[in-house]
Amino acid sequence: LNPFGVYLVRVYVQESLPDELLEAARMDGAGEMRVLWSVALPTLKPALVTVLLFSMVGTWNNFFLPLVMLNNDKLFPLTVGLQSWYEGAMIQSGANALFTLVIAGSLVAILPLIVTFLLLQRYWRGGLTVGSLK
Repeated sequence: LNPFGVYLVRVYVQESLPDELLEAARMDGAGEMRVLWSVALPTLKPALVTVLLFSMVGTWNNFFLPLVMLNNDKLFPLTVGLQSWYEGAMIQSGANALFTLVIAGSLVAILPLIVTFLLLQRYWRGGLTVGSLK
């Protein structure tokens, strides 16, 4: 979790979770935990999923920190390994086999992100009124 994620959720709460909605749930007899689980969290799912995806993409695509901190080539993540393969292909003349390896590695590197986006996109479709009055 980063400061941007906290700020994003804070702004989203201010804009999409009116006090009247929470008061209506309390007047209907819901306790604080019931209001949180049944009203607030379903309304906040798009913001929470967005923060989760920002964090995941930032962590998955991290290049500089592993490059600086790790000294064992076997521990490098895909992003650093792809750069190493690319540099090796540029140094060698006629290294078409290495370029195909870099392209295949790039595909493998983005597949988890594509799958995650496809699985979590349904939470964005809910709109601002999920869990609120219709």
